[in-house]
Amino acid sequence: MTNSKKYILSIDQGTTSSRGVLFDSEYQIAAIGQKEFTQFFPNSGWVEHDPEEIWLSTLESCNIAIKEAEIEPNQIISIGITNQRETTVVWDKDTGKPIYNAIVWQDRRTSDQCKGLREQGHETIVTKKTGLLLDPYFCATKIAWILDNVEGAREKANSDKLAFGTIDSFLLWRLSDKRVHSTDATNASRTLLYNIHEGCWDEDLLKLFNIPKSILPIVCDSAANFGRAHKSFFGSEIPISSLIGDQPSALVGQACFEPGMVKSTYGTGCFVLINTGDKPVQSKNKLLTTIAFQINNKPCYALEGSIFVAGAAIQWLRDDLKFIESAEESEQLAIQADPNQDVYLVPAFVGLGAPYWDPDCRGALYGLTRSTGPAEITKAALESVCYQTSDLLTAISKDLSENELTTIRVDGGMAASNWTMQMLSDLLNLPVDRPKNLETTALGAAYLAGMQVGFYPPIEEFAKSWKSESQFNSKMPKAERQKKLSGWKDAVGRTLTNK
Repeated sequence: MTNSKKYILSIDQGTTSSRGVLFDSEYQIAAIGQKEFTQFFPNSGWVEHDPEEIWLSTLESCNIAIKEAEIEPNQIISIGITNQRETTVVWDKDTGKPIYNAIVWQDRRTSDQCKGLREQGHETIVTKKTGLLLDPYFCATKIAWILDNVEGAREKANSDKLAFGTIDSFLLWRLSDKRVHSTDATNASRTLLYNIHEGCWDEDLLKLFNIPKSILPIVCDSAANFGRAHKSFFGSEIPISSLIGDQPSALVGQACFEPGMVKSTYGTGCFVLINTGDKPVQSKNKLLTTIAFQINNKPCYALEGSIFVAGAAIQWLRDDLKFIESAEESEQLAIQADPNQDVYLVPAFVGLGAPYWDPDCRGALYGLTRSTGPAEITKAALESVCYQTSDLLTAISKDLSENELTTIRVDGGMAASNWTMQMLSDLLNLPVDRPKNLETTALGAAYLAGMQVGFYPPIEEFAKSWKSESQFNSKMPKAERQKKLSGWKDAVGRTLTNK
């Protein structure tokens, strides 16, 4: 029998792989295609991707999903794109070719520039306008670095011959056959150039970072008409109806539409977002104020804590230390660890994010003994993600003292580990809810794209579809929790350079 169902194609372009995910009318996954791509580390603290490889991996993963689902391209009624945020691409408007590799969100090469701007007293106004900190994590100093270090780039930019975009914008440009140069408010809000209160590119910030406005994309809602994918890519011309950064997309996919709802995504990094509604909350504890999503020209805001290394620590165990052959083995190895050894890994491979924001510190292991082995170090790596999440939740609780946190919704690859989620609940002393559908990042973009074209219902109905697969509740005695958290704070204190 011929399959006549309709689908939404979600492009989930992440830090280590690109994926194409097909969702049906009931939000169920019909097929997934995935393609990893190369990570480049040209210098200490530098991280780059080849934008052309990202583009090709995106096309390949989508076509794998279409083939696996055994459907015709015209059964796809809309495309949603969710992407690794802050990763910066600058390309030639005429050729469409990048003038330099994509500088990844993890990259720290502009630490000195950010430090200099802070010392000049600029961080207060930057934070007031953008909700962000002066940190190389964000796009502005990456853009400036490319313009100042690629021969002829500054002149081309000033002559309106170059375009900047985060990955969503670059993919949209390519998919639309160079017809659409746009982004959405969630991605724009991560550039250090976008005024999240006024909803526009900020002239003062453009001047501060010396970036011409002509290279910037048009900023739209997270659900909007972004043009169409050219028929040569998937065999049919398909509307593109959503762009949204990966962490806001996971918040949508987790149906965290009400103020106070929290989600934590465990991918390459870990990102905790709490919905704060239609008013931005200025953090006093080094969290970020950001746009969670924007629909009908109305932004919804969030407080965010960003951890740079989560799943990346497990990749390190697998690829560099060779302790495991697959990420799934980490849980079993952790279970085998000596419970009497208190080993702490501070995974500051590219510095520490929230709430410390120390770009210059580097990773460290504490508590090693002669009998410490792969099992204990693996356990410490998994625990480090839970400790860092605890730091973020503590900061969030201080910023929102009138709203006590009651639960946290988790997703991402590491959320599949029962051991890790139990440890998370133990250290947070909070229930941890894991949904039936862990593909919440891809689902968020798919939902917005489907809603935009009338395939999916309004937000209230979508929220009713969210279902928990497992809830983890704290079992750890208070004294043990306090002892472990105290050991973690001591380890971090020893590692920080900005003491």
